[in-house]
Amino acid sequence: MTTALLTHADCLLHETPQGHPEQIARLERVLEALSDAKFDPILRKKAPLVADDDLLRVHPKSHIMDIRDSAPDAGIAQIEGDTYMSAGSVAAAYRAAGACVRAVDLVLSGEVQNAFAAVRPPGHHAERETPMGFCLFGSVAVAAKYAVEVHGLKRVAIIDFDVHHGNGTQDLIEGDSRIAFASSHQMPLFPGTGAADETGSVNNVMNVPLAEGSGGVEMRRVYSEKILPYMALFRPELILVSAGFDAHRADPLAGLNWETDDFRWLTEKICDLADQTCSGRVVSSLEGGYDLEALAEATAAHVEILMERGA
Repeated sequence: MTTALLTHADCLLHETPQGHPEQIARLERVLEALSDAKFDPILRKKAPLVADDDLLRVHPKSHIMDIRDSAPDAGIAQIEGDTYMSAGSVAAAYRAAGACVRAVDLVLSGEVQNAFAAVRPPGHHAERETPMGFCLFGSVAVAAKYAVEVHGLKRVAIIDFDVHHGNGTQDLIEGDSRIAFASSHQMPLFPGTGAADETGSVNNVMNVPLAEGSGGVEMRRVYSEKILPYMALFRPELILVSAGFDAHRADPLAGLNWETDDFRWLTEKICDLADQTCSGRVVSSLEGGYDLEALAEATAAHVEILMERGA
């Protein structure tokens, strides 16, 4: 058993305006960090294009067509607030979702113990019919629905530790009792959702808002006392992770002030939970993280732990 790394050069073709935080350099720095010799044992796979049938489990056809039609032939187009597309954005978004789906196949087949999708654009803000927050398709939600509908799993967990609430993921899964979603996030902060009383129509959602400046000590407390016990009771057969690294102290868009060691600790605890409930099966996908050095460092730490647990 080992760890898989899924990515594709198409994810570097999604262009945003100069100065935009969700920039090509984010993925370049992550892939540079993961090219270090210590990551040589990783099984490297090219992310496929997601099938429309897989997207249709969470997005209507109208949304998929709107995304396709919004891509300009040249230059950059603003499609919503802070969300932009270029000629390469559709392929990048299809690869990002495809990476998550393929990772589920690899993990559930037993070919690998766990997997990390190094992709962009991120996905956890994309709602059923609305792109937002740099996101076009709900990639992790697509993978969760794929796991229950195609592989027949009865219980899939999604843990989202991005500094921003995963409103899109919540929107896409909150009526499906086979999928449990837990998010820790800074509040108040974009997108303004994720209050503790948002529990989903079938009580399958846990939101844990964190105060600005609360740091890693508070994060470790809420995961130890709330999120991890909640997921342990759910007994997932697979754990999906929306791995945003923008809670890092150095990140310019938020202020939770986590250290790289906090991401390492959290990855270990998620893997412990997976060992207890689902034979260590974890699929993680890159979400946010906007300080390039901190993003590369924290992602490398996250993947190092996955490799240790997949060895």
